[in-house]
Amino acid sequence: MLIVGMSGSGKTTVGQLLAERLGCSYRDADEFHSATARAAMAAGQALTDTDREPWLDAISAWLDHEIAADQPAVVTCSALKRAYRDRLLRGRPEVRLVYLHGTPELNRSRLSDRRGHFFPESLLESQIAAFEEPEPDERPLVVEIDRPPEAIVAALVSLLHREPADVRAFHGRAEGFTAAAPGSPTGEQWTLRGKGQRAVVVQLGAALRHYEADGLTLLDGFASDAPITGGRGQLLVPWPNRIGGGRYHFAGTDLQLPLTEPGKGNAIHGLVRWVPWQLHARSEESLRLGTLLRPQPGYPFLLDVTAEYRLGPAGLDVMVSATNVGDGPAPYGVGQHPYLTLGTGLVDTVLLTVPARDRFLSDDRGLPTGQEPVEGSDVDFRAARPIGSRQMDTAFSLDRVDGDVSVVRLAHPSGTHGVDVRLGEGVRYVQIYTGDSLPETERRRGVAVEPMSCPPDAFRSGLGLDVLEQGATHVLRWGLTAWQAS
Repeated sequence: MLIVGMSGSGKTTVGQLLAERLGCSYRDADEFHSATARAAMAAGQALTDTDREPWLDAISAWLDHEIAADQPAVVTCSALKRAYRDRLLRGRPEVRLVYLHGTPELNRSRLSDRRGHFFPESLLESQIAAFEEPEPDERPLVVEIDRPPEAIVAALVSLLHREPADVRAFHGRAEGFTAAAPGSPTGEQWTLRGKGQRAVVVQLGAALRHYEADGLTLLDGFASDAPITGGRGQLLVPWPNRIGGGRYHFAGTDLQLPLTEPGKGNAIHGLVRWVPWQLHARSEESLRLGTLLRPQPGYPFLLDVTAEYRLGPAGLDVMVSATNVGDGPAPYGVGQHPYLTLGTGLVDTVLLTVPARDRFLSDDRGLPTGQEPVEGSDVDFRAARPIGSRQMDTAFSLDRVDGDVSVVRLAHPSGTHGVDVRLGEGVRYVQIYTGDSLPETERRRGVAVEPMSCPPDAFRSGLGLDVLEQGATHVLRWGLTAWQAS
């Protein structure tokens, strides 16, 4: 394991404690510096890349020795630059990267209190200037350092217990490298905790399986040993909702997608729901996953897609981004399919507010036939009112301008608590679905509030469709906030 961070981040203390906890050997990278290099730093002279070459070689040799001996090990190292970390990690898949993250102010204050170390406080500024934060593709475990060392170690051990089997360092020999339960239909299960919240995201499709705040479950999700049904929590890329007949015309070409809703003759909810996503980065309170959507029948385009889940003071924040890494423009839409619950059994008594301007009329295939203002309609939820017995699978265009955040609110019939669905950047439409076509045991159990960048059938109508030029990126942001009446 390679633990990195700037001077003052507590690498040595954390590394020693973690090695002791896991039964690993331990070395501090400072031990590999030559006497000349140590003297230079003690004199306030920053080392050059050339100066660091023999140091990196020595650390690499020690890592290779421990790997060859099949001995779990921890080494702490500043590894300020990506090139240094690549030098230590390349060709060593057994080595897991841990990043101790802290603000420059915190590192400065810690260094000012440190005594008896050859590295002077004055050199920290050169580290800050040179530092290149670990990138997602380095797959770092990120832990904040604004806590006691014992708490940092406990957090790391907890994260390592939940690591996917294919990235566990040293083949599971140390404590914390336990395998996930085999046979889960949705793959690895990643749990986030923080700010009184807990969320679970699964490997299959990067779907959101569970969310709770202050002990109250707010997501009608699925069990770890159950398959995903009804689109629960799934990411909808590169289009949300339906494409009639799976046929569309783009850039002078007629394209045909597989019909994934054969009963209605539609292609539905994109192409990434049933593929395993890769772990890019993880901390106690956040997770980033990614997948490469490759050219395929009906969608001959290449997209690099990432999803980030983060627990913060406002609740759960979700960001979905897609970059066109192909050689031409690509049609694009995105959404997500969470079902919300307030523990009412059925959704009928839930008070719903939707800040919509217009609603889409649809046929029996779920395809739009037109739009009309919500004012005066049976689905005018601009003011809170009970869902009642209404059967809704309705797309709305939001009454918002770019930069605003719209809020769909679900309130308990008592009015004492509820959950807000925050619709931010990239969200121009929302689908409300009361689950009436689901199996009887799941019917009307939760309300699907689906943030969307475009409405149903956008690949054919062009309405709200984004066209990503080569190298362009689209971002969609939404989130959940639990609330209680004061």
